Amino acid sequence: MKQPWIHNAKTDWWFILSPPFLILLVIFLFQKQIQGLENNYSFYTWLFLIVFIDVAHVYSTLFKTYFVKGEVQKRKLLYWGIPALSWILGIALFQFGSLVFWSALALAAVFHFIRQQYGFMRIYARFEPNNWNKKIDEIAVYSATVYPMLYWFKTPRAFTWFVENEFDWLKNLPDYTRLITVIYAVILTVWILKTVFEVFKTGKFNIPKTALIAGTYLSWYFGIVYFNNDLVFTFLNVISHGIPYIALVYIREIRQKEKHQLERLSVFKSVLGIFLFIGVILGFAFFEEVLWEVLVWNEHFSLDFHISENVLQFLVPMLVVPQLSHYLLDGFIWKKPKKVS
Repeated sequence: MKQPWIHNAKTDWWFILSPPFLILLVIFLFQKQIQGLENNYSFYTWLFLIVFIDVAHVYSTLFKTYFVKGEVQKRKLLYWGIPALSWILGIALFQFGSLVFWSALALAAVFHFIRQQYGFMRIYARFEPNNWNKKIDEIAVYSATVYPMLYWFKTPRAFTWFVENEFDWLKNLPDYTRLITVIYAVILTVWILKTVFEVFKTGKFNIPKTALIAGTYLSWYFGIVYFNNDLVFTFLNVISHGIPYIALVYIREIRQKEKHQLERLSVFKSVLGIFLFIGVILGFAFFEEVLWEVLVWNEHFSLDFHISENVLQFLVPMLVVPQLSHYLLDGFIWKKPKKVS
């Protein structure tokens, strides 16, 4: 069968499909060294993983939205309304306390991460009919991502999504871990059997879709359930999410478009343009994190600014606008326009 690559086998493998497999291999081979990294080089791991991948992937969205000539004009309400809504919503949540604010943002982030895996699965299954095979794939993606999060809610973890105790309010729920573990195992088994049966029956094997689902199972299970380590979680969570997203944006919005379609963005289409593209998103990411560090966190560096609580209730939601806008916009910008019959 013709494989449904987004760009080609080589690009898809290295930048979209391989991250969870490669990172997991590194983790198993160098567990002691990773612990040393966490203890002795926390600034550099933060800079590389959080700033240059996690935050940077948020700004790669600009190349599909605000940087595209005519895009904002076509959907003004969406592109101006979402940031405004994000700030207003953030301010409203902050009135209930910073923990409520960060808990809500963490849940939004989790939903965004889950939906990205589902979205990639749909891309790689785009040539397949809407039958029970695809339904099982969809259920598998959700089980691969939802189960580890439900497990996290009920089990003490040595890491956070944003802040300490962000999911503590969910610990009051009845203990469901045994039940969901059984359901998870059943769904995984059914998906494996379905995949094997499909290969023997049809002789067709969708390589990228299968790798995507398998990688999702591995990265979420080992990152959240199997290991209980902050850096391991960050490695698997951030790299497996951020790198594929950045790659998808570049492939779809720059690489696969003609120069006349790109207009001023055509400068990013060359080999040098790839580095320029990376430089732009890293620049935005670093600038945002400098603001966070100086004005709010004061963890990695500080200028000894003192911000009052009255100001923070407006400032923190404002700093979150790019991130929350990214989560919300993603629900719109990747949808295919409906065909007019």
